[in-house]
Amino acid sequence: MFSRSHTAQKFLLERSSKSLRVLMAEEGSEKENGGSASMDSMESRWVYEDVWESEIDDGLADGGATEEGNFPRMDSDDEDTAEQKLIRTGPHIDSFDVEVLEVPGAQRNDIEDVTMGRRLILAFQTLGVVFGDVGTSPLYTFSVMFSKAPVSGNEDILGALSLVLYTLILFPLIKYVLIVLWANDNGEGGTFALYSLICRHAKVSLLPNRLPSDTRIFSFRLKVPSPELERSLKLMERLEASLFLKKLILMLVLAATSMVIAGGVVTPAMSVISAVDGLKIGVSGIKQDHVVMISVAFLIILFSVQKYGTSKVGLIVGPALFIWFCSLGGIGIYNLLKYDTMVLRAFNPVHIYYFFKRNSTKAWYSLGGCLLCATGSEAMFADLCYFSVRSVQLTFMFLVLPCLLLGYLGQAAYLMENHADTTQAFFSSIPSGAFWPVFLIANVAALIASRTMTTATFSCIKQSTALGCFPRLKIIHTSRKFMGQIYIPVMNWFLLVLTLILVCTISSIYEIGNAYGIAELGVMMMTTILVTLVMLLIWQLNILVVLSFVIIFLWLELTFFSSVLSSVGDGSWIILVFGIVIFLIMYIWNYGNNIKYETEVKRRMSMDLMRKLGPNLGTVRAPGIGLLYNELAKGVPAIFGHFLTTLPAVHSMIIFVCIKYVPVPVVVQSERFLFRRVCPKSYHIFRCVARYGYKDVRKENHQTFEQLLIESLEKFIRREAQEKSLESDSDEDLDSEEENSFSRVLIAPNGSVYSLSVPLLAEFEDMTKSISEASTSEEVKAEPSTDPSFLDAEQSLDKELYFIRKAKEGGVVYLLGHGDIRARKDSWFIKKLVINYFYAFLRKNCRREISNLSVPHSNLIQVGMQYMV
Repeated sequence: MFSRSHTAQKFLLERSSKSLRVLMAEEGSEKENGGSASMDSMESRWVYEDVWESEIDDGLADGGATEEGNFPRMDSDDEDTAEQKLIRTGPHIDSFDVEVLEVPGAQRNDIEDVTMGRRLILAFQTLGVVFGDVGTSPLYTFSVMFSKAPVSGNEDILGALSLVLYTLILFPLIKYVLIVLWANDNGEGGTFALYSLICRHAKVSLLPNRLPSDTRIFSFRLKVPSPELERSLKLMERLEASLFLKKLILMLVLAATSMVIAGGVVTPAMSVISAVDGLKIGVSGIKQDHVVMISVAFLIILFSVQKYGTSKVGLIVGPALFIWFCSLGGIGIYNLLKYDTMVLRAFNPVHIYYFFKRNSTKAWYSLGGCLLCATGSEAMFADLCYFSVRSVQLTFMFLVLPCLLLGYLGQAAYLMENHADTTQAFFSSIPSGAFWPVFLIANVAALIASRTMTTATFSCIKQSTALGCFPRLKIIHTSRKFMGQIYIPVMNWFLLVLTLILVCTISSIYEIGNAYGIAELGVMMMTTILVTLVMLLIWQLNILVVLSFVIIFLWLELTFFSSVLSSVGDGSWIILVFGIVIFLIMYIWNYGNNIKYETEVKRRMSMDLMRKLGPNLGTVRAPGIGLLYNELAKGVPAIFGHFLTTLPAVHSMIIFVCIKYVPVPVVVQSERFLFRRVCPKSYHIFRCVARYGYKDVRKENHQTFEQLLIESLEKFIRREAQEKSLESDSDEDLDSEEENSFSRVLIAPNGSVYSLSVPLLAEFEDMTKSISEASTSEEVKAEPSTDPSFLDAEQSLDKELYFIRKAKEGGVVYLLGHGDIRARKDSWFIKKLVINYFYAFLRKNCRREISNLSVPHSNLIQVGMQYMV
């Protein structure tokens, strides 16, 4: 039954506060493959296991009762202090999978499983969704640069060109395409995806409502013990022990997300104005006011078509961007051949040194304009949820980057003989016969580029909302094939209004370009720090590689950031103010939710009170099922006591439903519901934790949700009965020490660890099928058993399943408890202001969790409570 290809050994890793027991395996096939340390999660893997983890998961306050007279024990609040051990497991079979009678395969991004033809289509769509922003940078990069450092000779053009070329190579290509894209969370990109990835490997999350079992929903890989792993363990211990570091990481994530949203405002303004500004070259009578009015009209049209989705728009604008990139490359080649091929010398970085030597401070000011050639780099990562890593990488390296390089080389070649045209470098360098076609396609490309950061903004908002850091908004899923493609109406029109204000108040592309650099660099620096943590904690790379990454890129980004900050008084302060406002909204929402959750945890109903009330709960139990929605994942919520004192009767079956998002992209349907008992069987009270990933689509109506919930409850009842039967059989063969152990495990010869409290899958499925057939078929009769205990267990199971079905026939009612918080009178003024006004306003105007189920008002009962904090 067990594979014998591994030999298990034990060694001890000393840690400052706790010791970890490590089982180390030496596999012959690994030596043949060069000693690779990476292991597939579907075979054997290294995982952390709390010594008391099984007690926490299987003995929650809402699930410990096994007999009528034995009341379940309370939840453990000391799970963070439990000793941990690093163990090597076999195929990942956790108790939640067995609970729903199946073990799902390793979950991957849906886009990774497509055919080659579909992958080519995705690569084509990336042009219109991912690369629009970076693709339109030639419209304004040289113009903004030379406005800060005017050209005094050809050497200045060569220096500026060299600076642009190496900025393109270092940031979009090396940092993002070759490194950062691989730090995705199962196909999901962005700062919150990085944060969730880190939170799954270390307990650094400050978000409430988390259980140790959440990290076992989704399979991920660790490496076998090595110096890098030991360093990773020390870093993890330091992060978990420091509340300051936890808060700092969350603040960095919130700051980066606010800058992404700010970029969603400045990108449309910059792209559209710079494209329409080309009319000044083609038509002599066009003035700046005309450019602004035309830009406003284009922006209104742009945001109006946003609702049609990424797939539909991506297929339409993909060909337009393909023509645009081909035009860039064609014009670049034409100008190179016509004017000066000597600009190819700019690939020698020594010209950057000469540029700074001649221009000194002016060259430093021009760094803000140079960065504009790399704008849109973060969008490649944030928009990764729409496409696969390979499609983004292939498109950038074989089409986007070559065309961009040719475009900049061509502009520089033209400027070598036309120094006076630096303010309109791109449109001036277009051959006269091709001006209007290129102008038209440039405006189309600018509109497409404006969508790039808008879609990235939608993606970031959805992630932050799911992880409890942004007020809930209405989210529309625009694609049935790819669940990451979304549209947020409120945010769409909000961005439109702010973009129009920015265009009308700051019409100069030079000032908008500086604001653009602030937003882009803010995100870049936060991404560098988070990816460094991923390298140390998850990838476990050599320390020299990690230091090289963080030193090179963070130093460059700080240098660029110092340049754009020097011009913050020109009008770019508007973007800083907007970013700060978004950051405060996110922080206040997260702060208020944490306080509310902590207050509800402290005011849970005691189990002694539940025992005194008895099975009837001190009231009348009417037929039916009551689904009480609350954010608590453990214990009896205080709002339930309010229902008992307010309502004349309660339902015969009560299920505490907690809908929560876990830090994984997707939770498969088979792992959606986690059930536990809250009280003994006679109480008929259960807890259901409905778990969703931050990328999951919640489109089921309330009838579908109820059906899935009841089916999962019945499976839980069957599993519970089967576990009791298996435990009673295995107890006869175990010694007294094993009988009193909370966590019983079997270590196979290959180092695999199996829990004896969970039945083997094959045996369990066979026995489950027989139980299911016996309980649902009226024609097939089971053979009578001579074992009285077996008959009692079978009768108890059938009786409880029958009770559930009768309660379902009585109807399902949704009991919604609204818990509001208010600051105490003796609280600080700042706390009163934040809790009583700002947080209260956000909570009053956001969507409720139940709104996604479209529950009829006749099936709703709502009760409110107020907590003083």
